[in-house]
Amino acid sequence: MSNPSDSSISERSPQLPPAQLPPPDAGVLKALSPGVVDYLFRQLVTGNPAEDVQWGSEGIALSAQPPGAELARRLSECDLEALTPVELFHYVRAAQRLASWAESLREDAVSRYCGAPAPGPGAASKGRR
Repeated sequence: MSNPSDSSISERSPQLPPAQLPPPDAGVLKALSPGVVDYLFRQLVTGNPAEDVQWGSEGIALSAQPPGAELARRLSECDLEALTPVELFHYVRAAQRLASWAESLREDAVSRYCGAPAPGPGAASKGRR
């Protein structure tokens, strides 16, 4: 014999659609393509690191790029979905450096607009003498 409250619960709860698999070119599945798996396997068999380190000889790394327009361009052109966790870490650090740099530009502009001289290093210690 069934419990009458069980039928009322099933009538009130919405029917969930069946689970759908993500498309094969989305997220993690994109990073684990057969070519990537083959590359990682060959790297591990030969004793080389799994990380692709060749890019380091091709130009300035994001971690070494000085803040400015070039760093902003490079960050805006990155495909975040394709970055490894280490590359994503360096991306975030570079974005933080760029944001700090932009904030210092804003502070300088506001101080010039307001007519107050920008505080230089040691300005606080000069006022205490």
